[in-house]
Amino acid sequence: MGQRTKLITEIFGFQGWKVKEAFFEGPDGRRYESAVGLEFMRDVRLVLRVERQWMQRCSRCGAACRVVHERLQARRWKDLPWAGRPVEVEAALVRVKCRRCGTHAVELVPWADPYQRESKRFGQHLALQASSMPVMHVATQHGVSWSTVHRAEMAALRRWEATRSTPPLRQVGIDEKWLGRRHRLEHHFVTIISNLETGEPVWIGPGRGQKTVQRWLATLSAEQKAVIELFALDMHGPFLAAIRADPVLGERPVVHDPFHVMKRVNQAVDETRRDIFFRAGDFARAMGRGARWIVLRAWENNSVEDQKRLVELLAFNRLLARTYIIKETMRQVLRAPGRASMTAGLRHVLRRTQARRHEHLRSLHDSLVAHREEILALGEHRPATGRIEALNNKWETLVRRGRGYRNYQHFLLKLRFMTANPIRSADGTRRFIALGLQPPIPKAA
Repeated sequence: MGQRTKLITEIFGFQGWKVKEAFFEGPDGRRYESAVGLEFMRDVRLVLRVERQWMQRCSRCGAACRVVHERLQARRWKDLPWAGRPVEVEAALVRVKCRRCGTHAVELVPWADPYQRESKRFGQHLALQASSMPVMHVATQHGVSWSTVHRAEMAALRRWEATRSTPPLRQVGIDEKWLGRRHRLEHHFVTIISNLETGEPVWIGPGRGQKTVQRWLATLSAEQKAVIELFALDMHGPFLAAIRADPVLGERPVVHDPFHVMKRVNQAVDETRRDIFFRAGDFARAMGRGARWIVLRAWENNSVEDQKRLVELLAFNRLLARTYIIKETMRQVLRAPGRASMTAGLRHVLRRTQARRHEHLRSLHDSLVAHREEILALGEHRPATGRIEALNNKWETLVRRGRGYRNYQHFLLKLRFMTANPIRSADGTRRFIALGLQPPIPKAA
């Protein structure tokens, strides 16, 4: 072994294998001994022809095999680029006759998995880039197909999932997600089940009806159901009906997300604003134009100029002023420290809505009465319901970056990895870069 091949063997980094020859090769198969003068030929690749130094091993059980069943033709694996050049590893493998498992398997190679034509470290590099780049960009950058990038990312995510301990599911978050207008699926919504303690998604299913949640409940064992303490969800009726219909989980506390409760209140305020300004004539329309978010936004979140304009709008119409006061009161009710104070505050809101002749306030009153117990449960449990909407934001980020996903299992793993590995500390950075990559098999020869 010459000094150059010895150095390249050390860089190659797998015991029991040595680099016999290294040369450059063009896209037409033409061979170059040196890359001098080929700076502008980016498609010229470096080929490392390697051979085994130690005894071959079975890829099924890992046992050392002395008997060779068949010698195979040389094959190549795509490896990590080196100095801006694509690299391919070439080796002539053999099919062994294993006495331990009785198979005629191809010998074990430490740099790649069976039936793959990319090395493990190259696949891990593709998966790491695909976690923050569109698949099309990763595939174009490395000259591989989209399916290759998807397969490498899925394999890395499954390795990462297998190497981590699954956190217990004690607090469950249930939410729906609209898929948008341009999708071609039969269902327009999907249901996301998440762990409120960690913020990780647990399950994704098509649809948003009672049967969708029941399909997820059917996947839980008796031990998993016994651990669940509460559910947090929006005011969508089928979700609550699915939980109450379960014989084991029907008595568990159910908490409504404050975000969706205020969304329902803001809906009544917004419809009242529309009736007053945009359905009453040109003068009122001109006065109320551009004031939607001034009315819906919390008082302290408005600027000084917006607060002055809000005072003018509330002074223009008493019904709008009363509706706005109901909205601000409901915000304080949802922040009450206990169930008793929340009960008193909610009773005050219901008194102000039940006697109104306005249809939107009556509708709000009926909705609050129907979900009274789930709203008051906030005063006892206070789960981290904000993580439900945070998961929706991560969903949107992945969909925009990846331009859509067809495999829900792939998307679920990717969303879970994104949630469980925030790059905010040194430990999180190390776990993000590792992505579940296993160390090479020692002495696989």
